[in-house]
Formats: sequence, structure tokens, C-alpha cells
Amino acid sequence: MSDFWSGWIMGLVVLNMGITLFLFIWAQRVQIPTQPDGTSGHIWASGLREGVRPLPRWWALFSAACFVWAIAYLVLYPGFGAYKGLIGWSAHAELASDTAANDAKLDPVLKGFDGRSIEELAKTPEATRIGHRLFVDNCAACHGLDARGVRAVGGADLTDAHWLWGGTPQAIVTTILDGRTGVMPPFGAMLDAKAIEDLANYVLSLSDSPHSSEKAAAGKAHFTVCAACHGPDGKGNPALGAPDLTAKRRLYGERLADIEFTIQHGRTGTMPAWRQRLGEADVRLVAAWVYAQSPHDSPPASVAASAAAPASAPASAPAR
Repeated sequence: MSDFWSGWIMGLVVLNMGITLFLFIWAQRVQIPTQPDGTSGHIWASGLREGVRPLPRWWALFSAACFVWAIAYLVLYPGFGAYKGLIGWSAHAELASDTAANDAKLDPVLKGFDGRSIEELAKTPEATRIGHRLFVDNCAACHGLDARGVRAVGGADLTDAHWLWGGTPQAIVTTILDGRTGVMPPFGAMLDAKAIEDLANYVLSLSDSPHSSEKAAAGKAHFTVCAACHGPDGKGNPALGAPDLTAKRRLYGERLADIEFTIQHGRTGTMPAWRQRLGEADVRLVAAWVYAQSPHDSPPASVAASAAAPASAPASAPAR
């Protein structure tokens, strides 16, 4: 802290405490003129007379004790400009001490996880408990506390078997460490309103969701432009982050209007990289908890064929 700001804070502290102390002492000594009946003479509209009574002794003693406590605090602790206090306490030192104590307890536990696969960690209660805590602190804002996704921000549901970038352990670790960027290009300039509506109905038909069969049949021809990313069967491509369109749940909504909007205007989403914030050890624990939340007995072809994709590539939807 510079000398100027230190002096500024000292001046404010002295001014505020000085004024408050003056008013406190003055209130004990001031003599307020009163009427013979003990009131100030002021009568409220309701007829209530304003009385004048000295402050109770307990209030005066309590207030005096607060002044003593405030001065003692400023002597012992930092708060009076750049003065560090007699006991040398600081928030940074307190944080460092608590962090070191926590690390001393946690490090032996974390070392027990070294060399173990994500699949093994996913079956270890202590590892998934820590992984879930890390997930709640860092990932829940987009994916929700239960990992089922927050639709409003494009946060994917991590509890099903449909993965944009692959659900293998290594793919999950890569996604968390380095992030993903997914882009669904807009087709509003290429397709008119009717073509977009027909195509949206065809997309709904892929998941056997309610749709118009007639419009879906007309929209199938337009799907050829989508097949480059989503595949001719619409099952997606984890190498590109293209979602499986045969899944009933969709990142931005299952309604016809939601799909039409996506086709017309496109979507862009980013999964941020957590390598710097969490480090590889913590990322492995988060990945283990996430891996444990989705089914793996009979993964769909798109998951079974997936591998760790590049951290950033053209895609058809925000990354998961």
C-alpha cells in the first residue's frame, strides 16, 4: 500500500472514530430543555408527547466497551493504513497456513490414487467423493449439481451415454484438461423457412420424437448437408464433437422451435480448459466421478469408437 493511501485510510479511521466518540461523550453531558412534565414540548399528530430520558447505563457501558474493543483491534490487527498490527496477522498468512494444513492431510490420500486408471478411481468411494467435491466447486455452474446439465447455458447432461467428444476415460480427461470448442454453423442463408421446418421434423424423426411424417420425408433430402458432421444415420461423430441426433434429449431443447432455431442461427459453445486451475491430479478425480455417472455396459457406437480428439476443432454443437 502506498503512503498516500495508507495516510488516507488512517485519516478516515481517525475522523470517523473521533466524530463517533465526540457524539457519544456529548450525548452523556448535553442538557436538553424540558417541560415541567418531563417532555420536550413536542407533540406528535396523534397526541403523543415526546419524552426526554437519559440513556440507560448499560447502553453507555456497552458503547464504551465497543470503543475500547475497536482501538484494541486496530492495535493488534492490520486495518489502520499500512500498519500491520502487533501480532503480525494477515489474511494471506492465514490462508497459506490453512492450505498447508489441508495439503498435509490430503496429500497422502491423493498419492494413493497415483497410477490408478480412471475406471479404477470411478469405483473408489474416496476418489469419487473428492472428485464430486471438485465437480461441485468448478463444474456445477454449467452442468448442475447432479451433472444433468443446465440447459440455459448449454451445459451438457453428463449422466447419459451420449457424448459429444467421446465418453472414454481418456476423452473425458482431455476435455477437462484442455477444453473443447464446438460450432454448429447457421444455415439460415442456405435454407428457407419451409426447408428448415422440414429438416427440423426429419431431425426429430431420428429420435422417434413427435413430428410430421410428411415434412420429415421432405426434410430428409436437406439432411445431406448435415451428414458431413452428424453422419448419414445422424449418430454423430465424437472426433468433431457432432452430437448423436438419435438421442431424445438435446443440448438446447427438444421442441421443434428449438431445433429450427439451431438450424437457422447455429450454436457456439465452449468448454473451458481446467489444466491451469485444477492440475492433472484433480482433473483425473473429476473425470473419475463424471465417468461413474454415466452407463458404460453397452455404450453406443459413437462412444465405443471415440478417442481423445483435438482440444479445438469445428463441431456441430457446444462441447461436452
